[in-house]
Amino acid sequence: MVRSILLRGFDQDMANKIGEYMEEHGIKFIREFVPIKVEQIEEGTPGRLKVTAKSTKDDQVIEEEYNTVLLAIGRDACTRKIGLDKVGVKINEKTGKIPVDDMEQTNVPYIYAIGDILQDRLELTPVAIQAGRLLVQRLYAGSTLKCDYVNVPTTVFTPLEYGACGYSEENAIQKFGEENIEVYHSHFWPLEWTVPSRDNNKCYAKIICNIQDNQRVIGFHVLGPNAGEVTQGFAAAMKCGLTKDQLDSTIGIHPVCAEVFTTLSITKRSGENTLQSGC
Repeated sequence: MVRSILLRGFDQDMANKIGEYMEEHGIKFIREFVPIKVEQIEEGTPGRLKVTAKSTKDDQVIEEEYNTVLLAIGRDACTRKIGLDKVGVKINEKTGKIPVDDMEQTNVPYIYAIGDILQDRLELTPVAIQAGRLLVQRLYAGSTLKCDYVNVPTTVFTPLEYGACGYSEENAIQKFGEENIEVYHSHFWPLEWTVPSRDNNKCYAKIICNIQDNQRVIGFHVLGPNAGEVTQGFAAAMKCGLTKDQLDSTIGIHPVCAEVFTTLSITKRSGENTLQSGC
């Protein structure tokens, strides 16, 4: 049951490809509905549960029976009852999140905040750890290094694994303008899928480049086996200012999934077909 869109905050081109893949493999999505009541009809392992759900766009109500219900409820920033008002720290009244500057400093100069309670920051444990380390080094070791909240590699462990680093296509267009970015993309076949002819042309790679900055890679996206492992390596290259020319001059390892990023030649703007006939 999907309240609105799949994988909010992630590149929606990639999110929709994940959804299509899951639907083709038997997952039924009930879109734009939220559960409002779960009733036990029959005990047992599994038992029977009746779920009542309401549309998020009108007054439609549906009921269906299931034997298992899992709720992905997200998280809240529990900041309202820890005395921040006593010292004057401002919070977002709606979400409880704390606005900070690029040094993790709140509106009160001697109070800092890190981690998932920050407004407009990624809710990822490695990000919080890195921000904490860098904050301590700035406060007590004379460092000036700030946490990079843009080039953050992350992976969504969906059935078709998704790895990403940097800007989504939507955010890149919004920040740099559509005329100033170039998107290179391609489908690819992993060797372990080619031999049994499994799921043809479902794996997909995409990079987003800033035309005005020497075609620097500002967004990296991959759908396929071991996407997280692939993304972690390219994330280091992006921190070093990776450009499209540097990718093109890199010799690929054949046949591995990451090889596709050394041979990307088709732009989205061209409208050319990206389907492949094998690895």
